[in-house]
Amino acid sequence: MQLAEMNWPAVAALSKKTPVVIPVAALEQHGQHLPVFTDSMLIGEIIRRAEQALKDRVLFAPVMWLGNSGHHLDFPGTMSASPRAYIDLLVDMIENFMTHGFTRIVVLNGHGGNTVPGQQALFEVRQKHRHRDDLLLLFSCYWALGSQPHQVDPSIEQHGMGHACEWETSMILALAPQLVGDYKKAAAVDPSQPFDPVHRAWTTKDRSAAGHIGNPRVATAAKGETLFKVFSADVVNLLERVIRWDGSRWG
Repeated sequence: MQLAEMNWPAVAALSKKTPVVIPVAALEQHGQHLPVFTDSMLIGEIIRRAEQALKDRVLFAPVMWLGNSGHHLDFPGTMSASPRAYIDLLVDMIENFMTHGFTRIVVLNGHGGNTVPGQQALFEVRQKHRHRDDLLLLFSCYWALGSQPHQVDPSIEQHGMGHACEWETSMILALAPQLVGDYKKAAAVDPSQPFDPVHRAWTTKDRSAAGHIGNPRVATAAKGETLFKVFSADVVNLLERVIRWDGSRWG
């Protein structure tokens, strides 16, 4: 069910145990070959596929396209909310649904920079409503739900999400190839960080003059379709678990 297409009596009639998905993404540079709306386009397609599989059992909010993208601001076209503003926005969105009575809320993320403030938003809501036992508040990136795409298709070289990389370039090639520039000329940018496992603060320009991280040159539309299938199935499996949750405090 798409919230944007419903009237308020239809929303009011839903079971308050209906899972609500808040998809969050970004509008930011994606190298010299992908559109700035890449993250929002990709999660939008994953949501579309998940909704088809789940029929009328899950309520999907519209994609929240403004993200926490300050590390990309050296590149024109990037739009970003500051971390505190972003946290407050997500808190309000979650509590809006709680005001309407919903108790199972999933923030599904399509942009890595949203992860820390997104998790903080859920933490703050849970602490504020700490005496409620009926709340299930979840946050996850769609690519971090357990599947390994390279095990499904061994031609996929990448083992984790990069930026305007093999994965994202492949998915846009499958979804909107007319928007993809000359990715074959993009030099590979090592996605590793030399201080791992320690986290080092960075901006994108620290790591990539062109704006991409990874190797988009090996992208194909066929790989993109595989990635969409894998990630959409992961989202469906997660939401099936949310539907089955028995409403107990933890288990």
